[in-house]
Amino acid sequence: MTAPKRRAAHPASPARMRPWRFVVWFGTVSLLADFVYEGARSITGPLLASLGASALVVGVVTGAGEAAALGLRLVSGPLADRTHRFWGLTIAGYALTVISVPLLGTVGVLWAACALVIAERVGKAVRSPAKDTLLSHATAATGRGRGFAVHEAMDQVGALIGPLVVAGMLALTGDDYGPALGVLAVPGVAVLALLVWLRARVPDPQAYEREASGPADESAPDGRLPRAFWTYAAFTAATTAGFATFGLLSYHLVEHHLMTAAWVPVLYAAAMAVDALAALATGWLYDRVGARVLVALPVLAAAVPMLAFANTVTVAVVGSLVWGAAMGIQESTLRATVADLVPPRRRATAYGVFAGVVGGASLAGGALIGALYGVSITALIAVVVTVQVLALVLLTVSGWARPRRRGD
Repeated sequence: MTAPKRRAAHPASPARMRPWRFVVWFGTVSLLADFVYEGARSITGPLLASLGASALVVGVVTGAGEAAALGLRLVSGPLADRTHRFWGLTIAGYALTVISVPLLGTVGVLWAACALVIAERVGKAVRSPAKDTLLSHATAATGRGRGFAVHEAMDQVGALIGPLVVAGMLALTGDDYGPALGVLAVPGVAVLALLVWLRARVPDPQAYEREASGPADESAPDGRLPRAFWTYAAFTAATTAGFATFGLLSYHLVEHHLMTAAWVPVLYAAAMAVDALAALATGWLYDRVGARVLVALPVLAAAVPMLAFANTVTVAVVGSLVWGAAMGIQESTLRATVADLVPPRRRATAYGVFAGVVGGASLAGGALIGALYGVSITALIAVVVTVQVLALVLLTVSGWARPRRRGD
């Protein structure tokens, strides 16, 4: 009795949910999860300060959290490929995040709050390579670019709602962090319930890719990642290293009296809306012209400092919106390209390595651009443009510039 059920499991699993439905439901999971952790991250600094943290402690804790969110994927990615426990790691990572956040509002000790802030980011590191691999299988049927773009757009909806809900709760409760973070337990429970339901409906998402593309081309039999992936990682590192952060953009706006601090979150929300629209547009184009659409990323990244560091509020705001468009490409189409370059059995490892590359380049670029800002904005612009030209050259000469298009 057991054998026939096992033989039918893989072919039947995608039939129980169409690929686009899987992408949308998985996007709903990300929307709710972003509701939780972006809501918490919007008040992490003030929360830690209320427990006695200095600016140094806040900087160290949040920096350690981001380092963990990216660096630990170098471990969780290969672990997912070795164990094939993609669903298990995805659920475990989300669980760590959605449990840590409500607890933040109940602890009254600084060290415990610091540990929970870092634990939330560790949860992201645990789940991300496995989650992106699961999603990549369904996007083989929907179109890589469009599938990842829809997921990113839904993700950003949660990133908008969470901070607004937390702000509303703080206004109602007189800046009491307990209720503001406690209410985030509701979408957190929904995240875990949806994941358990999705796993039951689609236990083997790789079946989507087998049906859409046939048997995978398992290149690099010695276990190494394909050469094309490494040239792609070099391109990504170059363009990321020359990409200004929103923190520096908002610093310029406030310090030069172009905008009050109260308006900065509004501008950030507008940039996130542009992020979602850009992800949808470039995802659609990616499925038609391939990775050549990524030429837009270094062009936009080069334009950001030219506009955002202007001394005119209108131009600076436009620069921040351009930053949002570049982020939309980074968060969607870059992930889609990894899925096209790396075969399924090494894909989670690739996502982990890719995150490490992006994290290292972000750190180096943030330090470089931050240092140059204090010296000369003209020099900053010149360096960023030079770095982005290098990225364009890498894109032009790389053999992966037009990955194989997937069927719709």
